[in-house]
Amino acid sequence: MNNKSLISELSQRMGYTQEDTQKMVNTVVDALKNDFRSENVVWIPKFGTFEIKKRLERVVTIPSTKKRMLVPPKLVLTFKPVAAVKEKLKGGGQ
Repeated sequence: MNNKSLISELSQRMGYTQEDTQKMVNTVVDALKNDFRSENVVWIPKFGTFEIKKRLERVVTIPSTKKRMLVPPKLVLTFKPVAAVKEKLKGGGQ
């Protein structure tokens, strides 16, 4: 699903215009971005938890050249679904 189809589906379900729905979605996304920048945990009931985690610096080996490289530390966004969503995904979405 891309942005256009998401906005179309939400506007039909909620009864708003596509422009108003786009503004609401943008507001939610902006709020999430601000929380991620602050490294806050974002919990969405009945869906899951988004969290920023720090990956430590590590050494990797490139298999084809056997050359070792240092990968710098970085922040990654992780998602952990609630049990109900996890079970639904395991069942193929049914």
